[in-house]
Amino acid sequence: MTVGVVGLGYWGPNIARNFAAIAGCELRWLCDSDAAARERLAASFPGVQATGELDRLLQDDELDAVVLATPVPTHAELAVRVAQAGKHCFVEKPLATNAPDAETAVAAAASAGKLLMVGHLLEYHPAVARLKQLIDEGELGSLYYLYGNRLNLGVLRANENALWSLGAHDVSVVLHLIGEEPEECLAHGASYVREGVEDVVFCYLRFPSGIVAHLHLSWLDPHKERRLTVVGARRMATFDDMLVEGKLAVYDKGFDEDARSWGEYITRSGDVFSPRIPNAEPLRLECEHFVQCVRTGQTPRSDGHSGLRVVRVLAQLQRSLER
Repeated sequence: MTVGVVGLGYWGPNIARNFAAIAGCELRWLCDSDAAARERLAASFPGVQATGELDRLLQDDELDAVVLATPVPTHAELAVRVAQAGKHCFVEKPLATNAPDAETAVAAAASAGKLLMVGHLLEYHPAVARLKQLIDEGELGSLYYLYGNRLNLGVLRANENALWSLGAHDVSVVLHLIGEEPEECLAHGASYVREGVEDVVFCYLRFPSGIVAHLHLSWLDPHKERRLTVVGARRMATFDDMLVEGKLAVYDKGFDEDARSWGEYITRSGDVFSPRIPNAEPLRLECEHFVQCVRTGQTPRSDGHSGLRVVRVLAQLQRSLER
């Protein structure tokens, strides 16, 4: 399988490194309009062709797939071009900056009969996969609510706010874990450093099942946090991606009905345990999943429809933020 990577800025080199290391996968092209970026990365991959023109990749009959790590506003348009050229497409998150553009990209891939996968990285994190398994097997009981903190000091952005820059991670994970789309999306935020660009956003999501989720997103915070907590009727769990070990912790805590009286509840505080999590790079797992899906024809975990759902939620939160 041959792959070309478009966009060699912050994340593109990591993607190129992973695809080049997958058995049976050939990194064939590196593409970026910045000549310095091309030269810098091409030195690490002798024999790989480098260009500043996407059309050279799209006209290559021996190229199977294109990976897009370009600026977010270009994602949907380029994904459509890739599909129309008869190539499979892996596009970094989010799929688009609005739902209509995301729908166009999904439709283009379907019309061409080509695979479209969105790089919602955390869905491939071993700890998130284990958490999803615990939820699906009923280990946490019925879900009550989730809340996440994605905080840091920097990097300041001028072209996107904290919702779109940081929220795509957590919205994708929340939708993945719950398996529903929210019926209510509310967001409040504020612009402190750059006028018109919210550097702190608080999101509230309510789902048809009654589950609620709260997300705190900020690049103006003294703490660096990447934490998601899930509260269930039987147990509770926390995914903390800042920890080197024990990224997933399950708490045997909750309320149990007291058998000695009617309608009374007592607190239960049992063991805390950390399931064994494979020490695998999420990006490698994501890239391998894309290769496997292209080879077998299976639907990716984060396919175009999944990416569209995330964009729909982000767009609703953005409208709420503007109101």
